[in-house]
Amino acid sequence: SCRRAPWWRRGVRYRRRGSRIIMMHRIRLTNWSEVKDKDRLMALRSIKSLILIEETKEGRTHGTDLSEVEETQLLSKAAKQRRESSEIFVQAGRQELADKENAELVVIEIYLPKQFTEAELKDALLSIIARLGASAPSDMGKVMGVATKELAGKADGKAVSQMVKQLLS
Repeated sequence: SCRRAPWWRRGVRYRRRGSRIIMMHRIRLTNWSEVKDKDRLMALRSIKSLILIEETKEGRTHGTDLSEVEETQLLSKAAKQRRESSEIFVQAGRQELADKENAELVVIEIYLPKQFTEAELKDALLSIIARLGASAPSDMGKVMGVATKELAGKADGKAVSQMVKQLLS
């Protein structure tokens, strides 16, 4: 009979606590040599690197792991960087580099919460505006403050800002 080797012989290091993403995909992240898709491999490596750097950042209590909110913010930042890089590469005529960034972006977006559609965003912002009693463009700061907290990770800040401007004007 074929028995599976114990975890310490498979090269997998488990720990009880840890990042949700790293724990969810521990085997995928440790069997990198078996991954055929190089873009997926680079994206998984960058995600793991970002999380580990953030967990070991100076000022964090030793041994504390990132919360889901912190992970979402970290991945949102990485996704935004990939989008911006892709746009810059397209403008510079470097389509192969833009394709690479877009492929990594697709992998990163797998781990992000589902983004609001335009209609869902409009409904959420209308409820926030009604709750705050905002009616003029001068109330945009109040609305944006509440909206960014409530819609963090669910909608892009730029899209939220544009929609708030449109709704208050």
